[in-house]
Amino acid sequence: MTESDLLTRLRQGDHAAFDALFRQWYEPVVRSANRILHDPGVAEELAQDVFLELWRRREQLPDGSSVPGYLMQAARNRALNHLRHLQVQKKSQLFVEALNEPAEQADADAHANELEGAIRDAIAELPPRTREVFLMSRERNLRYSEIAEQLGVTVKAVEANMSRALRQLREKLSPFLRRHDDG
Repeated sequence: MTESDLLTRLRQGDHAAFDALFRQWYEPVVRSANRILHDPGVAEELAQDVFLELWRRREQLPDGSSVPGYLMQAARNRALNHLRHLQVQKKSQLFVEALNEPAEQADADAHANELEGAIRDAIAELPPRTREVFLMSRERNLRYSEIAEQLGVTVKAVEANMSRALRQLREKLSPFLRRHDDG
């Protein structure tokens, strides 16, 4: 049967003609798509789409059309379109990731600002001597013995005040600590 006869029968909806074309041209169409895609699974899917489209458009195929030419060109076009689609997908993914980063950073900044305010408030609520000992230790980096000497108290008194400060701060800031552990 000639290519022209197959085309005529295909346009008339002859399943046997379609079957003959499929058996003869399926593998070459897959190979053609795979040369572009380097992905045999996707190449097979595209080849199936090409044959499905051939069947759908069979009545519009003009006389004298080259079915193999149509199939190879359709496979090439679909493969190139698939690659373009992958590039667009990749670019959009990068764009979405870039959009999310500032939002995540803004959330982190807001949380840090909230925590900083809570720490300031918690320190301000400490009893005066406890607050003084805590700030001398944490802000001025003084050793307990230096704090004791400057305040005229024992090292044990400094230790007791630091212990009280840390316990009260831990209690006041516990909601932030739990939130950090959950996230």
